[in-house]
Amino acid sequence: MPLTTAPDTTPTSTSAAILNLLLPHHRTTGRAHASAEMFPHQLRQITDFVREGAPIVFTLPGLPCKSPNPAKVLGHLPDMGERLSLTFLQTLCTDIEQIYPPGARMVICSDGHIFGDLIGVPDEHIDAYSDELRTLIRQLGLGRLSVFDLRDALGDLPHDTKRAHVHERYGPTLDALRAEVRADGHALALYRGITRFLVEDTADFPGTRSALQRECRQRAYGVIQRSRAWGDLIAEHHPHCVRLSIHPQPIGAPRFGIRLLDAPDAWTTPWHSAALHRADGTWTLLPRARAAQEGWLAYHEGMPSHFERT
Repeated sequence: MPLTTAPDTTPTSTSAAILNLLLPHHRTTGRAHASAEMFPHQLRQITDFVREGAPIVFTLPGLPCKSPNPAKVLGHLPDMGERLSLTFLQTLCTDIEQIYPPGARMVICSDGHIFGDLIGVPDEHIDAYSDELRTLIRQLGLGRLSVFDLRDALGDLPHDTKRAHVHERYGPTLDALRAEVRADGHALALYRGITRFLVEDTADFPGTRSALQRECRQRAYGVIQRSRAWGDLIAEHHPHCVRLSIHPQPIGAPRFGIRLLDAPDAWTTPWHSAALHRADGTWTLLPRARAAQEGWLAYHEGMPSHFERT
């Protein structure tokens, strides 16, 4: 009678199979193809959950608020871009459940309040955006998703007080951050990417283009400081979780960069753009002004939602 080999169901092999579900969506500026063993941080974190037989918990800082530039977005509330992104994250969790019955949960760490003052978005718009994310999760039945924001961490203190507390307690010094940007290629790419977004997101700047660029370079350091601080606060409130990122991350980094939707480059997000529904049924993200040249504006429940290609 021929011998058969039993499937490998060790925690490590299960963790690799789970990570393989994430790899097609890896957001990176490096090589396009990678294998699970090239991500030791994530494999170790996932294996810890698998050994305990517990649901895997992912934390994803992002979905902060809409860009303040009306040429890029449809308004200040979530639209089809966020609906598709939330649905994608839910599907990712249910796909994990197919190979690992305890499944997975995704904590969306909405970070708009952390740097709202630096990107020119009022706190009431950030509150409305985060509240609508929660409403969409409930309406769409996305039970594996939840939202965590600065209100959950520090309650009803004034937003400026909360920002100052997080920055002072967790943020790196400006000198240390500048030294890192000078010495580390990934840090430099992040700094340049955020600077570019700040320039693009600034509407009606009264000065020259060069003055705007100088100001945005300074604000970019502040955004990175606050983002780092937010990451440390998340780690304190959600220890041992698998850390995801909406920014491109190099292979093997402690955080796994994840692409929520198809876009022309590795930096575009639903909150900096509008969704365009192509004729073949697929979706992409484009600045509103460009999407409007390629399609007509569609509405959902009376609100601007996305563009349909003509």
